[in-house]
Amino acid sequence: MSIAELTKQPKAQQILRYALKSGKVSHAYLFSGPQGSGRMAMASAFAQALFCTSGGDDACGQCLECRKFEHGNQLDLHILEPDGSSIKIDQIRELQKELAYRNTGSQRKVYIMQRAETMTLQAANSLLKFLEEPQSSVVAILLTENGQAMLPTIRSRTQLVPFIPLAPEAMLQTLVMEGFPQLLVRAAVHLASGLEACREIIQQNGFAEMRNVVIQLGKDSGTRFTAAMLSAHQQVFKTNLGEQPQLLLALLVLWYKDMIHFQAGRQEAVVFIDQIDWISKHAFARSVEGWVNCIAYTLEAGKRMRAHVSPQLALEQLLIRIQEG
Repeated sequence: MSIAELTKQPKAQQILRYALKSGKVSHAYLFSGPQGSGRMAMASAFAQALFCTSGGDDACGQCLECRKFEHGNQLDLHILEPDGSSIKIDQIRELQKELAYRNTGSQRKVYIMQRAETMTLQAANSLLKFLEEPQSSVVAILLTENGQAMLPTIRSRTQLVPFIPLAPEAMLQTLVMEGFPQLLVRAAVHLASGLEACREIIQQNGFAEMRNVVIQLGKDSGTRFTAAMLSAHQQVFKTNLGEQPQLLLALLVLWYKDMIHFQAGRQEAVVFIDQIDWISKHAFARSVEGWVNCIAYTLEAGKRMRAHVSPQLALEQLLIRIQEG
């Protein structure tokens, strides 16, 4: 895949294509952004463009070096991943040894380091020495979810390429194309900032069931207090769903937001789209301020749970507050 095709990160795309076009390629880049924002895909596309012999601002896909890259035969590309939970100094030393060998034909050598923030202090210091004396033929691409977790001395010797969280609409389109159920995806993209995190939520055991329980709680919480309390007891705390109360509350917030979206005429923004008929009949049962209060109560319940209040008690008190308005 070329840089031009990775349109969901225009800032990163612009920085890298300008470097290629102008010939001002840095010796080291720091790709910083959330999981699922496309850092590895962009790193791979940039690496291919660096090897490409066409001299443009992107890989041509036709030259010998591009064909070698696409077939996994580019011996001057090195990818480094954590060994267990961290990148260790022996891995950095081995990488430096590999990079010291003569090139196999291409003009550059490129290494991509995934989860660069996991480097041990010894590994980071070893890499720092390498970055302080850059070789013109070597380009480093360091990938991290948090650039601030890197040593300041390493940050200062790399060019930052920021990656922003993907918009929910973009993630929705991608995940649906991958075959995930649209109703689950519509919720997940508002609960996580990256594609991988969304996939993990959707694939959790019980996520579809939790969504259904939230729909029932949302419907009952306004006018059928006893039914809501019964659902909380039997369908949440007497099941495995009670193990993830924060996720349940996050979904409940989306439910109340849907009422506001409908009142504002933003039906395309409704998450629980399969409930649009019910929402259309009940969204105006409270004012926008009333629904905002429901959201505030739900967020407060989440804070209380994080402060070690019993999840069951916090949810029961939440239902009482919503019932009281």
